[in-house]
Amino acid sequence: MENVIAEIQHIKKSFGEHHVLKDMNFSLEKGENLVILGKSGSGKSVLIKCMVGLMQPDDGKIVILGENISQLDNNELNKLRKKIGFLFQSAALYDAMTVRENLEFPLRNLRSKSEEEIEELVLEALRNVGLEDAIDKMPSELSGGMRKRIGLARAIILKPEIILYDEPTTGLDPITSKEISHLILDIQKKYNTSGIIITHDVECARLTANRIIMLKDGRMAVEGTFNELAASNDEWVNSFFK
Repeated sequence: MENVIAEIQHIKKSFGEHHVLKDMNFSLEKGENLVILGKSGSGKSVLIKCMVGLMQPDDGKIVILGENISQLDNNELNKLRKKIGFLFQSAALYDAMTVRENLEFPLRNLRSKSEEEIEELVLEALRNVGLEDAIDKMPSELSGGMRKRIGLARAIILKPEIILYDEPTTGLDPITSKEISHLILDIQKKYNTSGIIITHDVECARLTANRIIMLKDGRMAVEGTFNELAASNDEWVNSFFK
């Protein structure tokens, strides 16, 4: 299975008596966009936070790019995180920094890039999301869609092998949501990234997914392409696509 670059095996996560993830199993293949579809509160965001070590699962195994997450120390985990882009639901920009400074931040932590290299990478990332003109704006001057685009630019600036998208279209109007979905596709094609897209937005899933898994009661309930799931006779699956 040399094309598999992430494996989730029997992951469980509870908060007190609330069992969020009960037995999650799936894999991510190189170059594919995998959409994880489910209702709000179904454990989608908890899952990807476990994948990057922001949360620890109660049980199970997570292997990313050949590394067992639970066996890594902080230095090893931070090294792995540089190969994983993360688009937070809120975009999570630093409000006191300009767009330029937000994008420079992960690059300056590397301490191996010249000022010229940093400048070119920042401009390339902004070109990818169509916002070169916003380079010296503050986050407060940006619309919700622009903030998402800048968050996406920051997620790709280190040329990660995997990008995790946490509800990339939440809070956006339908036109902007479609633009963000097309950007996700553009980045997949340009950099051959693998993506996990956490969403309850069926249109985003239709536009971006090579494969979809649906969460129900903390488990993977069903898997398939958009067209396969949209044609399902299962009443629960059908409720999403109608």
